[in-house]
Amino acid sequence: MNVQVVSDATPIIATRWSLEKQLAYLVPALAGWWLVYANLARAASWFTLRALHLTPKTALASAVEFLLYEAPKVVLLLVLVVFAVGILRSFFTPERTRRMLAGRRESVGNVLAALLGVVTPFCSCSAVPLFIGFVTTGVPLGVTFSFLVSAPMVNEVALALLFGLFGWKVAALYMGTGLVIAIVSGLVIGRLRLEGWVEPWVYRVETKGTDTAADRLTWADRLRLGADAVKDIVGKVWPYVLAGIAVGAGIHGYVPQDFMASFMGKGAWWSVPLAVLIGIPLYSNAAGIIPIVQALLGKGAALGTVLAFMMAVIGLSLPEMIILRKVLTPRLIAVFAGVVAVGILMVGYLFNLVL
Repeated sequence: MNVQVVSDATPIIATRWSLEKQLAYLVPALAGWWLVYANLARAASWFTLRALHLTPKTALASAVEFLLYEAPKVVLLLVLVVFAVGILRSFFTPERTRRMLAGRRESVGNVLAALLGVVTPFCSCSAVPLFIGFVTTGVPLGVTFSFLVSAPMVNEVALALLFGLFGWKVAALYMGTGLVIAIVSGLVIGRLRLEGWVEPWVYRVETKGTDTAADRLTWADRLRLGADAVKDIVGKVWPYVLAGIAVGAGIHGYVPQDFMASFMGKGAWWSVPLAVLIGIPLYSNAAGIIPIVQALLGKGAALGTVLAFMMAVIGLSLPEMIILRKVLTPRLIAVFAGVVAVGILMVGYLFNLVL
């Protein structure tokens, strides 16, 4: 889930504590975080078998231990990631991003837009103002779509959670394929010259903004922004996280491995398009979908199929399409969704073929 920014300027934060005082709390907090994180597996096993007296290796014990281990693990990772991203995002604003992309050649602009989409504040509800701001300040339509695809799909929270749960190879696959889809989608849409399929009123909007306030933020301000991001984002997404982990626990404990392998395995040619179709109407954030991804992989689902499912949930969100209808005609939305879907399908089949 990305942070919503409703204005072009990053406000100056009234620093309540000095940098030294913030660090005095931050360092022991990080040490405590690591101590808890390192002992989660042992604590989950003890609680399942000793405190609850569940029989080892049964479906119920497996599901309960998965839940008790993954719930605090994902939340701890989420807190750390959101705090770091909150600090990072204090250096980026939508206005600054627009200025970096305006006037760029399409090929260079598409690559830069996709990369900026990873770190620039974005959520479904901010898609419309960002789109208006981009196209009215000279950013080409194809470059704008590279950003709109990359920002939700290559989600930095999902990237960090994948790294923490599966290692750098899976995280790198996710980031690399997501960026390629974003870049190619923007290039294709740009070559089709579909500017006439944008709602006409968009080009009549005047946008103004400045991001000079972001340059005056101190490190104490940035740390405070990181802490505020944790309270805001984690406070909103924890129900989705627990729901996703509960679903993952059920899959982990009760779904037979042979069934999942046949349903989402490499052998079923229809598994990738089916995974994409299932993922599109689902409304979840990255933190909520990762535990389900983990459980699916643990039960024998193919990596390409699971990646396609995750990208469809995050990158082809039905609520975002509905919101974008304010600025795009149905034909352009259909082209946008179709190009991205084709890219996701290709990724799914490619990774199922080579891995």
